[in-house]
Amino acid sequence: MTTATVENAILWPEHYLPGTGDNFVSNEVIVSGLTAEDVWHYLVDTSTWESYYQNVSDIAFPGGDGPRLTAEIDFSFSTFGFPPLSAQVVELVPPADATPGRLAWTARQDGGPEERLDVRHAWLVENLPGGRVRILTQEVQHGEPAAALAAQRPNPMLNGHQAWLDGLVAAARD
Repeated sequence: MTTATVENAILWPEHYLPGTGDNFVSNEVIVSGLTAEDVWHYLVDTSTWESYYQNVSDIAFPGGDGPRLTAEIDFSFSTFGFPPLSAQVVELVPPADATPGRLAWTARQDGGPEERLDVRHAWLVENLPGGRVRILTQEVQHGEPAAALAAQRPNPMLNGHQAWLDGLVAAARD
């Protein structure tokens, strides 16, 4: 007898629906031997990011908060060669029992059309039957810099986010 498992999905506001922007990537891992709670700490504590993900730097909290992400907190960071992006957490639900962890932020870079970037990066971390955890990250980007990333082969954002997932799993296992 087989058992069906229903996996949760990321919640998208209309402006950021996948397929409506200039760049969209989706990365996922499912691993055994970890729980959503094991992973969550390394995802919401930005002081750990640079230890397991080489494509992020210059993490700052203009309001003096941090390094732990909380609902509606403002922060900034550099990634993919962009100068620091201004970001705000727009969804934060820690994992609990049968509830998946949800984290999302928007990030922006202002400037002329060739510099303007508008991003929503979302995470879903959920426990699955059999002692497994699923980590899903997806990002929608609007703007000319996003279109330039999407045109590259392989897409650097797809590979970069896979490195983030792999590093996150390795950090949670240590």
